[in-house]
Amino acid sequence: MIETKVSRHHETFLQVVQSYYQLTKPRIIPLLLITTAGSMWIASSGEVDPLLLLATLAGGTFAAASAQVINCVYDRDIDYDMERTRHRPMPSGRIQGRDAIIFAIALAIISFTLLTVCANLLAAMLAMSGIAFYVLIYTYWLKRHSTQNIVIGGAAGAIPALVGWAAVTNSLSLTAWLIFAIVFVWTPPHFWSLALMIKDDYAKVGVPMLPVVAGSEPTVKQIWWYTLVTVAASLLLVYPLHASGIVYACVALGLGSIFIQKAWRLLNNPEDRTLARGMFLYSISYMMLLCLSMVIDSLPITHGVINFAVSTLHFIIG
Repeated sequence: MIETKVSRHHETFLQVVQSYYQLTKPRIIPLLLITTAGSMWIASSGEVDPLLLLATLAGGTFAAASAQVINCVYDRDIDYDMERTRHRPMPSGRIQGRDAIIFAIALAIISFTLLTVCANLLAAMLAMSGIAFYVLIYTYWLKRHSTQNIVIGGAAGAIPALVGWAAVTNSLSLTAWLIFAIVFVWTPPHFWSLALMIKDDYAKVGVPMLPVVAGSEPTVKQIWWYTLVTVAASLLLVYPLHASGIVYACVALGLGSIFIQKAWRLLNNPEDRTLARGMFLYSISYMMLLCLSMVIDSLPITHGVINFAVSTLHFIIG
């Protein structure tokens, strides 16, 4: 009897923990962290302090989680109306609004403290500005009132790149802002592809996503142009900024060509939700692999291998 009660209590506690975990939308966070890491590796010329990296990624995780929790609180009404989100912790009633807000504030405080102590005040303030922008500008002001919600709101998702750079250098350079810009212009084709897939849900709750208001054809045209801009922006790290080298350039060209190809197919088949899904999933892989190539390209061992290969080639030719 006692064992049964303990087992039930343990199960209930785990369910509560799982509900709070789900409230942070954990699937979104790794993509934000990979942009932070890519920025940190370039800023440090491939030699990131492991403890600084760990602290910055942890601080970024807590900041992103805080923003997502507040978003869930504010959107609990429309989440209840959409079948896709009805079973989230807030609309299902597993977590109350007051408890969620306290949780969000605690996460923000932990993030700010961790980044201030382990990195610097600039990185901490940038992380807090990311929370404020996502909550006030995107969630509260734009999401339910403008078709440009994703375009302008994309700045919140690009701020982690600035946090990573600031954590290493305690400053923001042109390269940092370019990485920010790459993530910023990548966000519309990424999210509008998803919006094409679930536009009926958005229409049901009155959220003016571009596919709902303008239709699929104008949306895929916007996806096409933003994809071209994203790929072009990614190459600016190689020239004229010279922040990344040949390894990154090759990967960026390869990933970019596939990205453009998928956008072109979607442009010619605007109602094909299978293509929209493929574009959405690839956009995630594109950004993760692009940032991974930033890391690999910046490593001293990579530079050593490339210099050896170039020297060998010169010797053979000579």
